Amino acid sequence: MTVIPEGELEFRFFRAGGPGGQNVNKVSTSVQLRFDALNSPSLTDSVRERLLKLAGSRATQAGEVLITAVRHRTQERNRADAIERLQALVDEASIKPVYRVPTRPTRASKERRLDGKAKRSTIKSGRGKPTLD
Repeated sequence: MTVIPEGELEFRFFRAGGPGGQNVNKVSTSVQLRFDALNSPSLTDSVRERLLKLAGSRATQAGEVLITAVRHRTQERNRADAIERLQALVDEASIKPVYRVPTRPTRASKERRLDGKAKRSTIKSGRGKPTLD
């Protein structure tokens, strides 16, 4: 698990819409977190690559990850929410994907499959209308 130091994070605050009454018009509660993933010394190359791929549209051309938090009414809670969401992305990117090793079916498994198909075929053919032979 990779932990991102606070010094690598950049925050911008602006006024948010949504609930909050009159307070919403005068207090900058919404938070935009910027994390320069491309130049971060705390990430390995493989984690960096997976993080930018996972971030999708939240990643800029310059290799920054942008996370906007507007869920809560206070700046502190939105800030914590943005950090938490970034950490979740980094944690997910830290997990190395397990590659499937392709295998071939055994002769016995092929025979079992064909026997099952033959049995099913006889069951279904027996459901038809009887012939007058």
